[in-house]
Amino acid sequence: MLLLIDVGNTLIKWGVPAQPVFSVAEAGRWRHVGAVARAEVAALAQAWQGLPVVRALVSNVAGPVVREALQATLHAAFGAQLRIDWFASQPQLAGVRNRYKNPGQLGCDRFASAIGAHALFPRRALIVATCGTATTVDAVTPDGDFLGGMILPGLGVMATSLALNTAQLPQIQSISAVATPFADNTTDAIIAGCIAAQTGAIERAVAAHQHTHGEVLCVLAGGAGQVLAPYLSTPCEKVDNLVLIGLHAAAAE
Repeated sequence: MLLLIDVGNTLIKWGVPAQPVFSVAEAGRWRHVGAVARAEVAALAQAWQGLPVVRALVSNVAGPVVREALQATLHAAFGAQLRIDWFASQPQLAGVRNRYKNPGQLGCDRFASAIGAHALFPRRALIVATCGTATTVDAVTPDGDFLGGMILPGLGVMATSLALNTAQLPQIQSISAVATPFADNTTDAIIAGCIAAQTGAIERAVAAHQHTHGEVLCVLAGGAGQVLAPYLSTPCEKVDNLVLIGLHAAAAE
């Protein structure tokens, strides 16, 4: 059994795919799936209890301390003989060619997301927007070239930074829908501005990609993607657990 793990800035997401070999028809279907806060990595041993896992494929952007803690948890759950593969960006994998100037510097989560999006929507020009603690907006060509992209503060981080760095603006406790871009109160004005910045970056990327590749599909992932989707003027496909899907597509290689 194959265990896929996405260690992000806030959450650790994991899944056991319904079928060991990736196929578009079965993509995103899981025998078991879950998530914990990054600080609760030790709790995963209980969540994984009894699963006959023989291999784990891990995307980790949280650094070496979390990697060591996760490795210890994996060995506690499945034994020292477990095969653990740490996913890393490389020049080419699973039909995607990494055109970063230094391919190894590309965040492994962004590479996995690009692989997942290209596997789900082959032969399509894509903008892959992953909206979490950070928002990343990346371009993939129909034949699988990852061109690069942009990184900006995530929706929540953007709103919080205003309260932390200004004297009189309020702390935003949660991001809720706003009915108009011209809000009549300060809290909604902050939310409206952050949503406009996020969606504007995504739409600008789509427009730029369209200049050279025609019709472009936006693939939207991440927890804040659900908030942003209604405000986007460009067609988009919302995909849950895109990094895990990309890891699944890459697992055979």
